[in-house]
Amino acid sequence: MNSGRLGRIRSWQQRYADQRKYPGSSLLIRRGGEEKYFHAAGLRNIEENLPYTRDTLVRLYSMTKPVTSVAVMLLLERGEFHLDAPVSDFLPEFSKMRALVPAASAIDQSEPCPVPTLHQLLTHTSGLSYPFNPGVLPEAMAREDILFKPDHGPLAAMVARLAELPLAFKPGSRWEYSVATDVLGRVVEVVSGKTLGDFLRTEIFEPLGMAETGFQVPDGAGNRFASLYTPLAGDAMELNSAEAGSDSLRLTDCYGTSPFERASLQSGGGGLVGPIDDYMAFAEMLRQRGRCSDGFIISPHIVDFMMENHLAGDIASMGPSSFAEQPMEGIGFGLGGAVVLNPARARCPGSVGDFSWGGIASTFFWVDRKLDLSVVFLTQLAPSSSYPSRPELKALVHGAISD
Repeated sequence: MNSGRLGRIRSWQQRYADQRKYPGSSLLIRRGGEEKYFHAAGLRNIEENLPYTRDTLVRLYSMTKPVTSVAVMLLLERGEFHLDAPVSDFLPEFSKMRALVPAASAIDQSEPCPVPTLHQLLTHTSGLSYPFNPGVLPEAMAREDILFKPDHGPLAAMVARLAELPLAFKPGSRWEYSVATDVLGRVVEVVSGKTLGDFLRTEIFEPLGMAETGFQVPDGAGNRFASLYTPLAGDAMELNSAEAGSDSLRLTDCYGTSPFERASLQSGGGGLVGPIDDYMAFAEMLRQRGRCSDGFIISPHIVDFMMENHLAGDIASMGPSSFAEQPMEGIGFGLGGAVVLNPARARCPGSVGDFSWGGIASTFFWVDRKLDLSVVFLTQLAPSSSYPSRPELKALVHGAISD
């Protein structure tokens, strides 16, 4: 990688902080397993003038999803289930499913439908949704406050409440970003006999040396836990009624009062907290096809299978109406993350097959095995659709690769 061109990334990070787009950020790049770039810019806590540092802890939000998906695949490779199994085999509350009829205007306008499969949950084609998406089901989820927040536990009870609502569409007919990975987290608990947190700790975090990643801020972390900001006037997660506020960095969550310091719900879709080196260990595991220091935590062939496109085409071809942080044209979806099918159609530099995902607080990672590259970017601004930082960052990183 070209050191001079890497300097452009440093300037970009600082510019985002100087322009009060992000409070601060950290970025780590590895190529061929070697660290090529690390830089932290700006502040993790504006009110106390605390700098972003390498050991800053952040809310990973949906970057939890690839981790939970690996947990599901660990159970798959042990013969615990197959991917076409209906979720009701493990969670009987989903046994009698209904889906909204086409053009439904009320939550009671539904009809019987098949039970979603584990594969449909992994690929966001299950018919589930999120409260911040448009539509009848998201509106009902918002009224019922079904969002799997860290203080909304226990997980089993929240999943049971979700199962009482109809699906937004018949499973397999569309793609819609959803709480499906939270349901999968509960499946992991039922099948393994452990809490999701315990399973992730023993099967993924400890083998990879991810000592500070978990569903709750580690004891003693104190002000290393970054504050969360939003440019919106209202709730940072209410995207359907989003209105820009007068302050581009309005504080919404801080150490000392954060629900992530006393989490009661272990959200497989968005509950993890951790530092940048921990998540890089996870990204590097994917780049190296499941390898860790003591061998493999998961089969290389299972990792390859996860990182393939599991849709019939790109996401755009499946009629999504959900919240989107990046173009859906030229982008497929694997098991737990997006897969680049055609960089030109996606209008963003990249390699065919690169695997990525991000979180609603504007965090992002990708693994490009063609270029032997792993990148992790952390900041804390919600929602992640506020600025086009992800395609800008991919262009900057690709621009610094000289071979």
